[in-house]
Amino acid sequence: MWRDVESAETGAHNSSAATRVNVVSRPYEMNAFEFVVVSALRAQQLMKGCIPRLEGTHKAITMAQMEVSAGEIAREVADPTSADA
Repeated sequence: MWRDVESAETGAHNSSAATRVNVVSRPYEMNAFEFVVVSALRAQQLMKGCIPRLEGTHKAITMAQMEVSAGEIAREVADPTSADA
């Protein structure tokens, strides 16, 4: 639901909350669950102090989603023929 927002303190009026919404779309080849999990794991890394791979100042989860969407971060697929077990 979009609505007009007015600040109680200043009386300033924002025409729509939509002007503040950042939406990051997931890569076509990645399903939604994988996107969420990989983004969450990357956000944890960023909060622990890892250096972001993209420019900008965003919260950790937004930056993580942007990195995954840009292809900078991907999950490592384990080799099923590996004898590490």
